[in-house]
Amino acid sequence: MDLDILRTKLTSNINPILENYGENKLASVLVVIYGQTPSVIMTEKPKHMKFHAGEISFPGGKLELMDSNLLDTALRETQEEIGLTLKKDQIIGQLNPVITLNSRFTILPFISIVDEIPALSANAEVEKIFHIPLEPFLETMARDPDPSHNLIQEMYTFEFQGKIVWGASARVLKQIVDCFKF
Repeated sequence: MDLDILRTKLTSNINPILENYGENKLASVLVVIYGQTPSVIMTEKPKHMKFHAGEISFPGGKLELMDSNLLDTALRETQEEIGLTLKKDQIIGQLNPVITLNSRFTILPFISIVDEIPALSANAEVEKIFHIPLEPFLETMARDPDPSHNLIQEMYTFEFQGKIVWGASARVLKQIVDCFKF
């Protein structure tokens, strides 16, 4: 998988301020891709969480007063949730915002591609950290068969180790798939 394609399409496309998000709350996530054979980091939320319980997602969360913008949110949340500290200059770009189906968040996804990462450590907001080989993972893309999931826009699913990624996280992954199409 040639990550230079992704770098080329996303480089210098960073605007961490969202406007016109309606009644939704603002949030951001960080898509971390790393390694010679690229892998992506995703997390599984604990089943007791108020929002997105048990779902597979990217590290991230809602905009807090201490955050100057959504990039700061993504970096802070990634450090808090999985112990990975990245700097702003390690962010290569961003994707289009996505909206969650039930919790009414507008999420701005940022992308980082790094050579390697240190050992990660989950906090209480994360049940498990996944290191998912990117190319075979993206090849599992399918249309989401659940009609109730398709209420806000076209939906997709991805699968890893018997776990289904759907919703906003799947729409972020679909944007990555689209970057590799010519």
